[in-house]
Amino acid sequence: MSGLRIRKNDTVIAVAGADAGKSGKVLQVLPARGRVVVEGLRIVKKCLRKTQDNPQGGIGAKEAPLSLCNVMLYCPECKRGVRVRRVKEGDRARRQCRRCGHAFGG
Repeated sequence: MSGLRIRKNDTVIAVAGADAGKSGKVLQVLPARGRVVVEGLRIVKKCLRKTQDNPQGGIGAKEAPLSLCNVMLYCPECKRGVRVRRVKEGDRARRQCRRCGHAFGG
């Protein structure tokens, strides 16, 4: 899926769910499952096995994937989540904010 509207290292804002209104940086995109992992959003608890690195074991917190449809790209000029359009420049396409025209990297 080359035409994804969200990419790694983008800043996104959650529009639905328990974390609605919070924003963070995309750590990982899972296009086959239609999900993204965002820094600081959808934190879940995970049991940690005892290992040499972690002899105590215990419970740790980590980010879980959330659905692509629940996040929007954050525009720094509009200060809100926006939809994007793809603009062709020569042989390359770049993403652009539909509201203000801000160009996103890539």
